[in-house]
Amino acid sequence: MKSMEQELQCPVCKGLVKQPVVLPCLHSVCLLCASEVLVQSGYPPPDLPPEPNSPASTPNTRSPRQARRPMPKADRIDRQLRPGFGTYPGRRRKDGPPPVMLFPCVPCGRDVELGERGLAECLRNLTLERIVERYRHTVSLGSAAVMCQFCKPSQVQEATKGCADCRANFCNECFKLYHPWGTPRAQHEHVLPTLNFRPKVLSCPEHDTERLQFYCKSCPRLLCALCKLRRIHAGHKIIPITQAYQTLKDKISKELNYILSNQDTVLSQITQLENVVTQTEVNSVSAREHLAQCVRELNGLLAERQAMLTQALEASRQKRGEALANQVAERRSLLEHAGLLAFSQELLKETDPACFVHAARSTHSRLAKAIESLQCFSLAADPSFRHFQLDVSRELKLLSDLDFIQAPLAPVIDTQRTLAYDQLFLCWRLPPDSSPAWHFSVEFRRRGVVPGGGVRGSRLEEVTGNSAVIDRLEMDSVYVLRVRGCNKAGFGEYSEEVYLHTPPAPVLNFYLDSRWGLHADRLVVSKEQRCARSVPGLSLLQAADHALTSCHLTADLLVGDVATVKNYY
Repeated sequence: MKSMEQELQCPVCKGLVKQPVVLPCLHSVCLLCASEVLVQSGYPPPDLPPEPNSPASTPNTRSPRQARRPMPKADRIDRQLRPGFGTYPGRRRKDGPPPVMLFPCVPCGRDVELGERGLAECLRNLTLERIVERYRHTVSLGSAAVMCQFCKPSQVQEATKGCADCRANFCNECFKLYHPWGTPRAQHEHVLPTLNFRPKVLSCPEHDTERLQFYCKSCPRLLCALCKLRRIHAGHKIIPITQAYQTLKDKISKELNYILSNQDTVLSQITQLENVVTQTEVNSVSAREHLAQCVRELNGLLAERQAMLTQALEASRQKRGEALANQVAERRSLLEHAGLLAFSQELLKETDPACFVHAARSTHSRLAKAIESLQCFSLAADPSFRHFQLDVSRELKLLSDLDFIQAPLAPVIDTQRTLAYDQLFLCWRLPPDSSPAWHFSVEFRRRGVVPGGGVRGSRLEEVTGNSAVIDRLEMDSVYVLRVRGCNKAGFGEYSEEVYLHTPPAPVLNFYLDSRWGLHADRLVVSKEQRCARSVPGLSLLQAADHALTSCHLTADLLVGDVATVKNYY
């Protein structure tokens, strides 16, 4: 449970929170710390309630067996946040609105608007106070013992219980004496001994006597019955606080169980990252040796270039190492979420719906971010250093421009030659200043299919040349295509996507039959019977021998009619 201490610290004073209030950004901070920060920012000091460091009165001058002291009223609730402080009383209707208070939130790193009433609009985080109280008693922080307020002065014992209704601390014997069985006082809520009694329930900061019974999902904020009727919430989706309590509690329980069940996944990801870091170091050393070997084959003219290239390689290695080290630290932080997980488990013990919803939104957001970070895992850097190899086969006249080989640039789609019929004909070319490509990879998918989703796109790998033919397509569909080149340095960037629409009906093939009235002496049908070629016939050549003028060959045409026919199978 000690790992949870970080979740219970005030971001301002770095100590365990006291009388925490929830800022609009859902971070909790001590009420006194928040007031001091506002004063340092130039705002007037708010009227704070006195912090109870010790009991207001300790009637240890007499024993409860001799005479009973008057008990505190059960309905007395100490309102630590009184509406009115931090406001501007006396403002008339014609006056302009008071300036909005800005609180510099440390975890957010930005200013948070508190509204016109300042800290009065920030509800007290009673759930967090209860968790801190349980934490103090669990880890024994060495705080002074809380003594019974009703024992004789000479026989004062350490308190074992505190009464939230009486707002006093009792030993076991005094608690039984002042809470007789069968009386209304026997139904009082007992808590751990404390010097800081909190209100039992959250009340509306604007309406003191109203409890927070609703939750506005549009704002989002807790509402009382009177706030619900305000026009500012007209049309908003407002649900009972019990429904919001159960919904948020179920979500946090599922998120907590998911993270707990995926600890092995986090460990495996950390192991994978550590292996990649090692592999990156090994590959960087190998690339450096290859670089030195290639440079040694050159003359002294390359000394300056070698230093520059080595510096570039080292910069890349350091950048990748830092990126991977940061990712390892990020993965490790998921393991260090034990404090957050322990805090979430303690949070789920809260039974008061309003207090739970008020305190659980921040935890829900942090757990959701942890799950998103757990699910969206990818390497921050490529461990390969293939593009840091040198091509020493170039002519000596290019030594002044010697550089690391680069992956091919993004190809440019040739829209004039690219078309779609019964097949897709995709043509492209590399930019003039691009490195040569050994082969290309063509990716195509139907429009509406997101890469990485339920249906993956298809690829044509190791395509040589600058064109590709894609068949077996669906009718009346839009296909998205892109291409990228590859060489010794790896794959380059993808080209811009091109959209091709296939025909709305099947493409019908036809065959010519020489028996259907074709003039064999003037028309020749191809071997696959898909086209016909006009040739000068023998009779025409013989007639030309007897003619005194030049021979003019006639043009033969194939005329086809588009028609609907009935087929029998």
